[in-house]
Amino acid sequence: MSTDALPGTAGQDAGLESDRALLGRTSTAERLADILRTRIIEGYFPPGTRLSEEAIGTALKVSRNTLRETFRLLTHERLLVHELNRGVFVRVLTAEDVADLYRLRKIVECAIVRGVTGPPGDALRPVEAAVEEGRDAAKRQAWRELGTANIHFHQALMTLGGSTRVDELMRGVLAELRLVFHVMVDPQPFHEPYLDRNAQILNALRTGDGKTAERLLAGYLDDAERQLLEAYRSKAL
Repeated sequence: MSTDALPGTAGQDAGLESDRALLGRTSTAERLADILRTRIIEGYFPPGTRLSEEAIGTALKVSRNTLRETFRLLTHERLLVHELNRGVFVRVLTAEDVADLYRLRKIVECAIVRGVTGPPGDALRPVEAAVEEGRDAAKRQAWRELGTANIHFHQALMTLGGSTRVDELMRGVLAELRLVFHVMVDPQPFHEPYLDRNAQILNALRTGDGKTAERLLAGYLDDAERQLLEAYRSKAL
């Protein structure tokens, strides 16, 4: 695989300069990891992209040591891979990774919504905001953004559990999920139908009906896993 043909290497500095302020006065590997993880979730770095130390370091004004520590953190999270004498790349996931991610999602996400036994009130605002974000993206036919909004919806669902550990776990899981979405050649028919299903889950949660929300979410995750695995099989043919 030639690095010249890899997507995203050119222009990485231009896209990241706006994130420089997020690092604050003291640039740390953890803050930088948050920025790059968010960029992966947003689809800015597709699978197989070689990350340029020079371009990212220049854009964010961080040292090579800080950047390399960040790469190690994100490699530990299974978002990046280091290839000897070639550099650091955004990971390309396999069908086995997809099945494992959805196994975890079904355990964690379904448990969180099942635990809702009364109207959550203001706690639902992030979920509502994510649904509106998705509707706006669909109106603009911004299908990659709709995929990002869908990820934000699931991140917001996890906040209902009131656990920072769950939130941290699922940030990494959902970042990996974005890498899976790239297997869908046409994102519209994949992402668009789930917008209405997100709204159905939201409506169930508004009334405190966690059991219905769990049933809807379980079917939703089963269908998404099946579609993605079919896409992987088609790609392998």
